[in-house]
Amino acid sequence: MDLRREPVQHILDQVEQRLDTVLDRAGLVRKRRSVGAGTDRGTWVRIERRPWTRAREQGWAGTEAAAALRGVAMPRWVGSASWHDLDDEAVWRADETSLLPGGPVGTAVLAADPGLPDTWWHALNTSLDALTAQPTGRVATPDTEPITQQLVDRVIRTAFPLAVNTQVLSCSAAHADLNWANVTGPAFSLFDWENWGLAPRGLDSASLLAASLAVPALADRVRRERRADLESRDGQVTRLFVLAKIAGPHAHPDDPRVAPARAEAEQLHHALQNS
Repeated sequence: MDLRREPVQHILDQVEQRLDTVLDRAGLVRKRRSVGAGTDRGTWVRIERRPWTRAREQGWAGTEAAAALRGVAMPRWVGSASWHDLDDEAVWRADETSLLPGGPVGTAVLAADPGLPDTWWHALNTSLDALTAQPTGRVATPDTEPITQQLVDRVIRTAFPLAVNTQVLSCSAAHADLNWANVTGPAFSLFDWENWGLAPRGLDSASLLAASLAVPALADRVRRERRADLESRDGQVTRLFVLAKIAGPHAHPDDPRVAPARAEAEQLHHALQNS
């Protein structure tokens, strides 16, 4: 179900009743899997739908669980409501948080350098380093699928059949959906925490790099800022995993990231082959 196209007024009615608030329907933000709106009490509500089978397997409450993280710039969690829609065989969840300090830097993938200040990059590094240092029993679900060694191998080898030495040796906590639509600027904040959990080292850094490949100067800045993650042995595997989703058999012919993704993947293939 694509929530950018489906009618959601009845869902908004449910949320208003369950959270005892009034949503700003004129300012509704609609994405493929979620809908967001401000409230009459100066907060933000993010509403997401997941098929019952996915919600049952993966668990839920990512934003609520992320409230326990320390040292990470994110909205403050206020409360939530969830319910099982028997007719739709889906679970809906609404999370209420404080407002963001600014708007998203851009869409998930950028076509131009946003010109972020050095303070933004410092805040990004501080938050990601704090995140990776914190223990959790959650498993990250990038693209709503739990990340496992089997998933990493399958995605990489579907795109790059000759890839070798792709075993992941270390994992740490990751946001698992880090792109330019989920961070604010010029003041940094990281939001949309429903998929966070343990992931191969460097997943967030690799994801932000992949979202920047159409802007070489921006991609280079991500490489410099997150070098320790990206150049580590596991970081190389994780980069190949993320690049495989861009440059694999389902690559979009008009995606400007495909060519640089394939070039970078070739370099990584040789590096892992010789490691």
